[in-house]
Amino acid sequence: MSKTRTFLKESLREFKRVNWPTRRETMRYTLFVIGFSVGVALFLGFLDFVFSRVIERLV
Repeated sequence: MSKTRTFLKESLREFKRVNWPTRRETMRYTLFVIGFSVGVALFLGFLDFVFSRVIERLV
């Protein structure tokens, strides 16, 4: 039981030492990820459209 207690105390101590991002940084990173995801989705959608048209003409 003492090992578990020691582990929890040390974990809490480390948790407090973490350098958490600010709210502004978190929002910026979140918007970047969303924007990047939308960009990749549009690019893949465009490729899908082009390849489907090419296959349509070949078949």
